[in-house]
Amino acid sequence: MTGSPKIAFIGAGSSVFMKNIIGDVLQRPALKNAHVALMDINRERLEESEIVFNKLVSSLGVPATHSLHTDRREALDGADFVVVAFQIGGYDPCTITDFEVPKKYGLRQTIADTLGVGGIMRGLRTVPHLWAICEDMLDVCPDALMLQYVNPMAINTWAIAKKYPQIKQVGLCHSVQGTAHELASDLQIADDKIRYLSAGINHVAFFLKFEEIMEDGSYRDLYPDLQKGYAEGTYPRPESSWNKRCPNKVRYEMMKKTGYFATESSEHFAEYTPWFIKEGREDLIERFGIPLDEYPKRCIEQIDRWKDTLDKYKEADKIEVPNSVEYASQIINSVWTGEPSVIYGNVSNADYIPALPHGCAVEVPCLVDRNGIQPTRVSNVPPQLAAIMRSNVNVQELTVAALLEERRDHIYHAAMMDPHTGAELDLDQIWELMDELMEAHGEWLPSWIHEQKA
Repeated sequence: MTGSPKIAFIGAGSSVFMKNIIGDVLQRPALKNAHVALMDINRERLEESEIVFNKLVSSLGVPATHSLHTDRREALDGADFVVVAFQIGGYDPCTITDFEVPKKYGLRQTIADTLGVGGIMRGLRTVPHLWAICEDMLDVCPDALMLQYVNPMAINTWAIAKKYPQIKQVGLCHSVQGTAHELASDLQIADDKIRYLSAGINHVAFFLKFEEIMEDGSYRDLYPDLQKGYAEGTYPRPESSWNKRCPNKVRYEMMKKTGYFATESSEHFAEYTPWFIKEGREDLIERFGIPLDEYPKRCIEQIDRWKDTLDKYKEADKIEVPNSVEYASQIINSVWTGEPSVIYGNVSNADYIPALPHGCAVEVPCLVDRNGIQPTRVSNVPPQLAAIMRSNVNVQELTVAALLEERRDHIYHAAMMDPHTGAELDLDQIWELMDELMEAHGEWLPSWIHEQKA
């Protein structure tokens, strides 16, 4: 393509994330002239992001331009790429609700943004807004590619594909490349000496291969080293995990029991299964270092940290712009220039993983070039891994069905099928909990949910 791409950033008030994505984009020669339409409903946060954008441009010395929008449709008009990064309901009140109400029933969580009752509620309040973006895209930028960074990733990707199959989209996460770096650090091998193959669903994918690239061009399987290191207590190394509150033992234990390492963090993975967070089993919490209520703590820390960071940005003539691990700039560059690259993306399953249901959202290697996102087929997912994935897909499927069919009863069904929730609560407790959560979320949820209350 020629000229300059227009990138609409929906949810640009997420200033730190915007800095990472757009900072990556503007460091690519073919994209330095990009126009970025920054959109957010919060004018104050939008203006803070404008400060960050201007610092990026001056620090990198690039001719990129921008515009500010509180009107979504205006920002999308004529866009070539649409980056979506927002949290409906925010930390206060919705995240607080997602944690505090389940606690009353003895149901404890760590992150609650992907699966479980917290993930279900986030999906219910998020998907309608993503559908609204799709409607606008069909009208004002039908050929644009949506780069979707919103959780719950799998539910969102599945719901968009079902209702708006004509929208070009890919769900993006940094768990695959982030975990590869963590394991390389544990093994004390340079990142560029590692190669791997991962497949699954977002946050419940596994490294089917994890190898060292040898000097003679051959490859050495690193799983024996990982297994031996965990058995001897060498791994995980505390310094290798980016989250110092969670020592990463959950995933090493899963590797010991299944033979494969999961791509998402231990604090996440602990609540996707029935085995690690149990009432009356504080020994499990201590043994595996599970950080309960991690996400609220993280939110508070990020809010406080951003205040200090913004003050520094305002005072500084230039800011540091390191490359992030996010795939967005790589995708935009490949589609815009035709230069091929490979990413891990979340797409609708068209037999890309035969062991999982058709149409569910799967995370697989994808070739990206001028033809867009081209997923590859991974047919050798071991049955024990596929079984764990399917236990999560059940919850996602019922949440998507609730949204598509506007059926409140499927919300309860989704919670019933959740591995962690089902291991802790009986059926009456699950229904009472979901009633209370839906009531507490009020206007953040679609109106049909409240209209169908028994």
